[in-house]
This record gives sequence, structure tokens and C-alpha cells, in this order.
Amino acid sequence: MSIISINNATKSFKKNLLLEDINLNIEKGKIYGIIGPNGSGKSVLFKMICGFMFPDRGDIFINGEKIGKKKRFPDNFGVIIERPGYIANKTGFQNLKELSLIRGKINDAQIIKTMELVGLNPNSDQKVKNFSLGMKQKLAICQAIMEEQQVLILDEPFNALDIDSVKKIRNLLLKFKDEGRTILLTSHNQEDINICDMVYRINGHTLESV
Repeated sequence: MSIISINNATKSFKKNLLLEDINLNIEKGKIYGIIGPNGSGKSVLFKMICGFMFPDRGDIFINGEKIGKKKRFPDNFGVIIERPGYIANKTGFQNLKELSLIRGKINDAQIIKTMELVGLNPNSDQKVKNFSLGMKQKLAICQAIMEEQQVLILDEPFNALDIDSVKKIRNLLLKFKDEGRTILLTSHNQEDINICDMVYRINGHTLESV
């Protein structure tokens, strides 16, 4: 059974059609790339998968359970869709600590390990308001992976990262795949897409295999 099944999902905004009859099955332990021009609906597709918005018609199932009013955000998902809001006057570690308290699944040592994994200093007293765009992106990645989430929905995860950081995160995602995690990502960089097992393009409101 597919982890994620999208069946004939259609979405419009103010009568302007964005996505039409989207069908996609996502299997465990693979990396999927979604490409398309700006405004084509990549982020909207990800938001529907996560239950942040619903299709006008069609259904989305996560592990066989329909996403809807009774089931909103799926369990065990790590997500980057638009940059998360952070507490500007707190450090990166303090922000991740606040987020970790919501579920209470991880301890300080796990937060520290994740920050080091993406190239952030957990002991830094630098406030997030003074972070560079690349540092904020690394913090967003930390938030998405720190609880060892098994499905990662990553909209432009390499944005604002320097070359070395991009290589580090690519290798990290490949490692997660080897561990059996499932990853959906978008990127405008062909080298990022090259790590994907399957690639789909949004073209003329529909989804086609590349």
C-alpha cells in the first residue's frame, strides 16, 4: 500500500484552475521530485498532502486514512513549506527546544545532534533575528527532521544554502532514504532533482512523469 495516495485532486482559487485531476502514489523509502514553474501549484500540492488546505474535489489518503476534517496533519511528517515563523529574540537551539516541547518526543541531546548534522552550532548565543537566510533554512531543516520523521515534505529545501551545505543536505537526504524514510521535494536545480528516484512535472494543471 502507498504511504500517500492522491486521487483526482483538483484545486482552484477564485475560479482560477491551478491543479486538475492530480493522481500520485508515493511509496515508502523513495525520493520523489516535483518540478514546475513558479506559481504552478507545487506548494499547494504539498499543503494539500499535509492537510493545510483541501482539494475542491478528489481525495488524499495517508497510510490509507483520508485527510479531512477528522484527520488534519498526518502523523510522523516533517515539513518545510514556506519558512516557519521563529521567536526572533531566541537562539536556534531555544527555538527548536520550544518546538520539541509540543510533542515531547526528543531531548536536548537529540536537538544538539540534529543541529550539528546540518551545520548549525547548538551552543551559539546568536539570536535568530540575526541569522542569515542560509542559517534560517538550516533551522527549518532541523525542525523537519529532528524527531526522526519518516515522511519529509520539503518545498525548496536547498534555498539560500551555500555549495557545501547543499552537498551536506543532499547526502543527508540520501542517508534518510537508505534508512527507509520517504521524501518529497521541490527544486529548480537539476542537481538536486538528480537524487530523486522519480520526478513529476506540473504542466498545464496536471501532473506528468518526467
